[in-house]
Amino acid sequence: MHDDPRLAPVDPPYAPEVQAAFDVLMRGQPPLLLFRTMAHNPRVLQRMIAGGLLDKGSISLRARELMILRTCARCGAEYEWGVHIQAFGARCGWTAEQMRSTVHGDARDACWSDEERIVLRLADELRATATVDDALWSEAAAMFGPPQLVELLALAGLYGAVSILVNALRIAHEPSAPRFPA
Repeated sequence: MHDDPRLAPVDPPYAPEVQAAFDVLMRGQPPLLLFRTMAHNPRVLQRMIAGGLLDKGSISLRARELMILRTCARCGAEYEWGVHIQAFGARCGWTAEQMRSTVHGDARDACWSDEERIVLRLADELRATATVDDALWSEAAAMFGPPQLVELLALAGLYGAVSILVNALRIAHEPSAPRFPA
């Protein structure tokens, strides 16, 4: 495993369109290393920001973040997992057991609700097969409506892509973001 980033993050001063994107995205906070690296291609950075699903969607914050955490964990994207624990973990109320389970456990772990078990199973099956079998789809459709199902699938796809970016570019860990639990 290599730890050296493949592309150095862009340093300030940023091009005007990049600074404008950071201003909207980061709301006064310094831009994350992922975004500074994506700034090598401002068009891709803009599309990435525009395609984000971190607004108030049709699913709960916990369901959204659980899909993101599990997808990132299954993809080995420790960087993005840590960024999401740091940014949303307290609001989601994750316990140490739940954080560990997103990386090392599965849907059978006692720390999850029935809804959360479905989210974990969807994340796992999507990562393993890039589809959902009929039995799991029926269970998910009994718990979530069409808008929620579409959002969960989109999150799995989007964060699979983000995982590819952070892993292939070897984005350095944010200093204050947690690492995968032991």
